[in-house]
Amino acid sequence: MLLQTGLNPYGLTYHLGLQGHGTPRANPDGRGLEGFIELAEELGAKTLEIFEPWIARLDDAGIAALKARLAALGMTPVISSGLNHGPLDGAFRSAERLDAKLIRVCLTPVLCGDRNAAGETWHELVRGVHKALSEYAPRAVAEGRILVIENHQDFTSDELVGFCEEAEGGVGICYDTGNSLPVAEAPLDFTRRIAPWVRHVHLKDYNVQFTDEGFRLVRCAIGDGVVPFAEVLAILAEHHDRLTAVLEPGALDVRHVRLLTQDWWNGYPPRSARSLAACLQAARRNRLADDADYRTPWERGEDGALVQYELDMIRRSAANMRAIGAMT
Repeated sequence: MLLQTGLNPYGLTYHLGLQGHGTPRANPDGRGLEGFIELAEELGAKTLEIFEPWIARLDDAGIAALKARLAALGMTPVISSGLNHGPLDGAFRSAERLDAKLIRVCLTPVLCGDRNAAGETWHELVRGVHKALSEYAPRAVAEGRILVIENHQDFTSDELVGFCEEAEGGVGICYDTGNSLPVAEAPLDFTRRIAPWVRHVHLKDYNVQFTDEGFRLVRCAIGDGVVPFAEVLAILAEHHDRLTAVLEPGALDVRHVRLLTQDWWNGYPPRSARSLAACLQAARRNRLADDADYRTPWERGEDGALVQYELDMIRRSAANMRAIGAMT
C-alpha cells in the first residue's frame, strides 16, 4: 500500500498560533498557513490537511497561488473541518476552491470517550450527526467528494461503520490511529472493523500511563508509543492500494480516559469482557511509569519551550514513519 503521507496542523498548534488563540497564552509569533506549508515542504509532505478557516480568509488570488504552490510541491489538499464548528457549507466551498476531494469531519466535541460528561446532550449530538450526514452525504456524492468522518475519541468502530453504511455513499472514515483506546477498543480490533471504509489516516500515537480511574494518553513522537503501526498498516493494505495520511502528534492537553469508573460507561452499548481485556492489554505497550511526570510543557506553563518541543516531535515522527516505510 502506498501512503501519501504529509502533515496536518493539530500536532503543531502552538507553533502555528492555534493553541490558546485569543488568550494571553497564544503564541504571538504563530506561523499560520505559511509556516505550516514551509514545514510540510521540509518534511517532504505528499498530503496537506488544511485548517478550513485559513482557506476561508484567502481571496481568489490567494487561492490560485495556493493551488499552484501545492501542485508544484506535489501535495494533495484535504480540507479539515467539523460539525462542532457549525454547518459544513464553508468546508464544501473551500474544497471546491482548492479542488480537494476529501473533507475531514470531526463529529462531536466529546473527548476521552467520556459520553457521560455530555449527559443527555450525548444523544442529541448523535441525532445531530445522523441528520448532518443525511444532508451532506448526497452533496458530497454530487460534487465528487468524500466526507471522511474521524474517530475523534467519541465513536466506536461499529458506530463509525454504521454512519458510513447509512449514508450509502459520500462518507468514509478518517482513521486516527491513536483514538481507539479512548473508546475502550484495542488498536488492531478497531482497525480490522473499519479498514474497508477508511479513506484518510491520521497517524497518531500515545504513551499510556495507568491510573486508579483508567489511563492517561500522553503525546509522544509517532512510532514511540502504544500503536503497533506495522500491524495497523498491514491490515489497511489488505483493503487499499493507496491512501492519504498525515502526521498528527496528540494534543498538548493530556487525555484521561476514566474507563475504570462506572459512570464513564453511560451511553455505551454492552461490551464484552474479551474486548475490554484486549484494550487494556494493548495499552501496556511502551507505557509510562505510574510516577512519571506526564505533563507537556503547555501543562507545566513552560510556553517558551513549546515551539521546539513541537518541532522536535514532528521531525522525529517523520523519521520514525520513514523507517517503517509509511513516509517517503
